[in-house]
Amino acid sequence: MGQPEQRAKGAGPFTTRLSWHLPDGGTAVWESRLARRRGVLAVRPHGAAAARHIRADAVSITRLRRLNTIAALAFVIGGALFAAGAAEAQFGSGDATESASIYFAGGLFFTTGGYASLLQVINAPRHIPGGEGRLITHRWRWWSYEPTRVDWLSTFVLFAGTLVFAVDLLDSFLEGLTVQQVNRLIWAPDVIGCVLFLLSGHLAFIEIGHGRLWVRPHNLGGWIVTVNQVGSVSFMVAALAAYTRPATGSLVNADIANWGTLTGALCFSVAGILQLGEHS
Repeated sequence: MGQPEQRAKGAGPFTTRLSWHLPDGGTAVWESRLARRRGVLAVRPHGAAAARHIRADAVSITRLRRLNTIAALAFVIGGALFAAGAAEAQFGSGDATESASIYFAGGLFFTTGGYASLLQVINAPRHIPGGEGRLITHRWRWWSYEPTRVDWLSTFVLFAGTLVFAVDLLDSFLEGLTVQQVNRLIWAPDVIGCVLFLLSGHLAFIEIGHGRLWVRPHNLGGWIVTVNQVGSVSFMVAALAAYTRPATGSLVNADIANWGTLTGALCFSVAGILQLGEHS
């Protein structure tokens, strides 16, 4: 009988890497991100020096590729639109409605990317621990509730963050608001969305680093997670700078708010481009 599953060290309650012995004496290794992004599982036959990748079936591979492409392109386009909105706010005519419209369009793409990322986790092939080294494909699902999985939790929090941003973006079209209403209806959701993005990125680091907040320099997934987190930090800096002072009715620092948004948006676009290369 094979040995019991091994939980990744430092992952706390989350399982990001499992290894077990196969009946033929070899070893199978399942890693969360590799399974959901590439649909592969590493198998090292008995006595072999190197492992080989076992792929999921064609249905799973097709699903993962399509969802990965949709999510990546959505973040590329959404990031580009957010950058354009920030540039308009900084260098344009100063028409708040025009910037808000561009931001709102970008927000729609961000929400699409967030949901596509969640669908990729929900419909990723699953491993069969303790048995043969292979992945199995379940029927298509539009939703699941799996908070004990770090990949599900990370992408769910990201998706939730895009929905909170949508509230902020919709409220930005309201006119005649007092300073208190601006901070409550626009600024507060913006900050909450940024916190959710940062939390999602932190969980993504846990997943890819198996509990450690570092990744190997040649790991494409690690670069994607890092660039996204830099973007989330930039968004948070921008949000804090966008607080409206009750005494003066002006932002803490409009330049930092605009440049922070532009930088964060470009980071998400770059990460989306990199994600296009992260497929099986």
